[in-house]
Amino acid sequence: MSDAMHPAIAGAQPSQRAEKRPEAPLFEGAYQDRFEKILTRYPDKRAALLPVLHLAQEVRGWVSPQTIRRVGELLDLTPAYVRSVASFYTMFNLRPVGKYLIQVCVGIGCDLCRAEEVAEKFLELTRTRIGETSEDGKYTVIEVECLGACAFPTVVQVNDKVYENVKAEEVEGLLKELD
Repeated sequence: MSDAMHPAIAGAQPSQRAEKRPEAPLFEGAYQDRFEKILTRYPDKRAALLPVLHLAQEVRGWVSPQTIRRVGELLDLTPAYVRSVASFYTMFNLRPVGKYLIQVCVGIGCDLCRAEEVAEKFLELTRTRIGETSEDGKYTVIEVECLGACAFPTVVQVNDKVYENVKAEEVEGLLKELD
């Protein structure tokens, strides 16, 4: 990440990464710089809540109760308010997820192109159920309504990487590619 990064993109970095550090301190070093750049984009700190939550999730891998309290302190918001916002948006993980967060789009376009078969194959091969993390901590599979690539169904996002035109028979190879 560039030190000269423009404040307009400070909160637009991928927040789903394979490296997760649940106990990491929030907003130190380069993350402190990004936090401060995010704040410059808004006349009121409260308005920075969404990008700050993304940044916190990037650091820790999920938005824990401790993270909610700390973000609230930094933005002068109550923990209840921060949690209400974080729980409204599905892109925030309110519990730990696996090293690989696998999101299978089941919106209408993907659904018509057999998204359910793709999701079922991921669940079978990871030995999980929707929203659960595999015993080895590697995989969490969830269904999402739209990943914004409707022209290329079925769409799957693994952490910050998007896969288009995924077929059930390709899932095993995709999982091998992750390791």
